[in-house]
Amino acid sequence: MKKILLFALLITSVQAFAQQVKTAVNNPEEWVNPLMGTDSKYDLSNGNTYPAVALPWGMNFWTPQTGAMGDGWQYTYDAHKIRGFKQTHQPSPWMNDYGQFSIMPVTHRLKVSQNKRASWFSHKAEVAKPYYYSVYLADHDVTTEITPTERAAQFRFTYPQTDSSFIVIDAFDKGSYVKIIPEKREIIGYSTKFARGPLKNFKNYFVIYVDKDFTLSHTYSDSTLKDGQSLEAKHASAVIGFKTTKGEQVHLKVASSFISMEQAELNLQREIGKDDFDSTEQKAKTVWNKTLSRLTVAGGSTDQVRTFYSCLYRMLFFPNKLYEVDANNQIVHYSPYNGKTMPGYMFGGTGFWDTFRALYPFLNLVYPSINKEMQEGLINDYKEGGWLPEWSSPGYANVMIGNNSASVVAEAYLKGLRGYNIDTLYEALLHGANKEGPNGTGRKGVNYYNKLGYVPYNVKINENAARTLEYAYDDFSIYQLGKALNRPTAETDIYKKRSMNYVNLFDKTTGLMRGKNKNGEFQSPFNPFKWGDAFTEGNSWHYTWGVFHDIQGLVNLMGGQQQFIKKLDSVFTIPPIFDDSYYGEVIHEIREMQIVNMGQYAHGNQPIQHMLYLYNYAGEPWKTQYHVRDVMDKLYKATPDGYCGDEDNGQTSAWYVFSAMGFYPVCPTSGQYVLGAPLFKNLTLHLENGNTLIINASNNSENNKYISTMSFNQKLYNYNWVSHTDLLQGGVIDFKMSAQPNKLRGINANSFPYSLSNEK
Repeated sequence: MKKILLFALLITSVQAFAQQVKTAVNNPEEWVNPLMGTDSKYDLSNGNTYPAVALPWGMNFWTPQTGAMGDGWQYTYDAHKIRGFKQTHQPSPWMNDYGQFSIMPVTHRLKVSQNKRASWFSHKAEVAKPYYYSVYLADHDVTTEITPTERAAQFRFTYPQTDSSFIVIDAFDKGSYVKIIPEKREIIGYSTKFARGPLKNFKNYFVIYVDKDFTLSHTYSDSTLKDGQSLEAKHASAVIGFKTTKGEQVHLKVASSFISMEQAELNLQREIGKDDFDSTEQKAKTVWNKTLSRLTVAGGSTDQVRTFYSCLYRMLFFPNKLYEVDANNQIVHYSPYNGKTMPGYMFGGTGFWDTFRALYPFLNLVYPSINKEMQEGLINDYKEGGWLPEWSSPGYANVMIGNNSASVVAEAYLKGLRGYNIDTLYEALLHGANKEGPNGTGRKGVNYYNKLGYVPYNVKINENAARTLEYAYDDFSIYQLGKALNRPTAETDIYKKRSMNYVNLFDKTTGLMRGKNKNGEFQSPFNPFKWGDAFTEGNSWHYTWGVFHDIQGLVNLMGGQQQFIKKLDSVFTIPPIFDDSYYGEVIHEIREMQIVNMGQYAHGNQPIQHMLYLYNYAGEPWKTQYHVRDVMDKLYKATPDGYCGDEDNGQTSAWYVFSAMGFYPVCPTSGQYVLGAPLFKNLTLHLENGNTLIINASNNSENNKYISTMSFNQKLYNYNWVSHTDLLQGGVIDFKMSAQPNKLRGINANSFPYSLSNEK
């Protein structure tokens, strides 16, 4: 009985600690759990993340590798063995990887193949931080530690006493090269393995220095020992060996380059030089502290703080740098489009279908200088490849739909970014909006869309209704940018008109969006619960709300505010039934909707994530406040199963971070953020322009989730939105929260956010 009572007290204490209100947060990097979202698999995603040891937007990430070579699920929380420590550039398991090789310490008996060298490990002997990773490899009695720079890293292996200590450098299959230079304690090589191509002249060059003489050095083709100290093969590996004493630490300095071996060496010397492991770790920690501290929170529970900073950590990887600094201190990059070394910036590893929604708006608000580099990188994408990417990994990838580069480009300029050639980017937008390009660029079905006002259902173009809806918003973005650039009215009016094309798919008989045949008739039979087909990774209940730029127009189509509200409410009250016949299986996105008990609301995928905020457009903002808090509480936590679907390049995390601030960019190119309700008693945003925005909600609590009143710089504020321009000025937003909704605030049309239909 005493043991039971003690256990109950322990559980109660743990729960109390998790809910303890934190008055202030210092060293936010220590609150991050890089394992958030790693308990995932093909048929159920809790994030589909991996613990990335890297710097914000760094060119290289490192991760422990539990999956087999080439497996997109390169680290999963339920695995028991580690096969190596992998340099990775993988944005998601569905995209898989490029620019990869691994390093693995081995003892006692030399084992080269990935399965034989693998070692059991435990999360109890694992430390994962943004700037540092450590794990004990039980089968080898070795502790591995890693700390990163942008293009390099340091390893520290602590060995047992043995005359048989080894390090295996695996350059992976699909064509690779290794060379051991014992007199310099150096290993060099390259990997050509990539998942998405074609890529011209692609090589990931690496250089490794070890601080201990080699007593053994071999090369292997697969697991076959080869003569000589260098090897070019389909699958090349290098092995070095030495004697070690108990507790002896062996250090590696590692760097890579997409340009050349010489550039890899330069990256190593520039970013690590003579620094020891601890110095590199401290520098990495400082970078993370500075970057995460742009947002400081107080007055939240331990769980909320951990989740907030774990989400923010995840957001700061995408897209990642592909550029390097050459011997003349010039910014250069390997071009995945022409295979040459080219001047200027380049980024990769993101899909705009996901990230236009909240990730890029967040960059524009909090980290605009890095997005300026990204915009310059997009110019180079266009110049070298002829198109703007919609998915880049590292070059064009035909994965998702839409032409959402229009939103990414237009929003950056509309929100004040300058100092790059916006005219070239505008040209690129017009090019992509009126042509169909290779590998997912431009617009599939564009001739139909421009002529009919929609992409037809029956012309063998999949996901046609979704394409139409996204193209309409993309056209709005082009319209907004064209106006800002003082383009001719005759030109901008084309895109304004096309941005209303969403109307063509609205079916008044069901109150939902529906595929339409070439002859103007709606496709039949119509099942609004059918995933895919006319839609993308969702059904009509998810995509009907995808009119970001003209919610008032959608309200009008549905018959007014009350019908619109009723339809929104229905998303949560209709059971999570589904039709998976288009896919032929229950894809993980369907399962993730089904199991969370929120009706048809599918937060685990992007198309519906903004929908919670739409009550603000119809006079019942308190329902947004309720549902946003409900999703934050139920569907996010800084644990291995902490997401409710694919995290997707920072987007799902950005939803949480924006929502915790108290607002969300429903329509990124409108310049407005739609109000929800803040999560913390205090959040301070340290803007890049030197201004400070303070968001107070002093009486915020689990029960007090509704906005009673709001003031902005001590003036009563009754709008359901805030403007980007006003936020950049800094100041103080004060929310008074209550347990009951204020049903008199934000109910009038003059309080509603922007809609194109209201434009005069």
